[in-house]
Amino acid sequence: MAPRRSLIRRTVAVASAVTAAVVLSACGSSGSSSTPSGHTSHGTGAMSPAGPSDTASGAHRSHNAQDVSFAQGMVPHHRQAVAMADLAASRAKSQQVKDLAAKIEQAQDPEIETLSGWLKAWGAKVPDAAMPGMENMPGMDHSGSSTPGQMSSDDMGRLKGLSGDAFDKAFLQMMTSHHEGAISMARTEQAKGAYGPAMRLATSIVTSQSAEIAGMDKMLGK
Repeated sequence: MAPRRSLIRRTVAVASAVTAAVVLSACGSSGSSSTPSGHTSHGTGAMSPAGPSDTASGAHRSHNAQDVSFAQGMVPHHRQAVAMADLAASRAKSQQVKDLAAKIEQAQDPEIETLSGWLKAWGAKVPDAAMPGMENMPGMDHSGSSTPGQMSSDDMGRLKGLSGDAFDKAFLQMMTSHHEGAISMARTEQAKGAYGPAMRLATSIVTSQSAEIAGMDKMLGK
């Protein structure tokens, strides 16, 4: 009987040990799973897209009166530059002038869309496309106000009536003044603006249009 009891005790001991191991394993597995899961869940909440989203949203709202003024002034200014550039295709003699005009049009058309989009998002007025008597000459608004370097209706009418070398010279002279006005507006935005994307656009305008002025000076023999 003694050997049999000893065998039974050993069997019970082994069974108990196995049961304990299973229980401990289950507890350990459950704890391991819940802890990382809980931690991950908490971490996801802390690092959720709401953080960056709130920041972006805040940046979108952080514009000031200067940003609005910059966008409202640059939209008609750009429209006029595009209108001037559009004339070059059929009136310019120099291929360099035609290439420059195409470059200006390709750069400023998308910027008009961007600036107009900001104004709409800010609940600000987007300048009208033309002023009375200038329906066929985009770049002038109904208010009749002008921005630095912007051509008058007489200037635009004169340019429209030119062709060949005379057009090339007038175009380069007018566009140089036009670019200088844009750079002045952009520098004001750099100094007084608050909306990051608008300030970055202003920096781009200063850089690109300064380079174009240098190129136009060379074409004019300066």
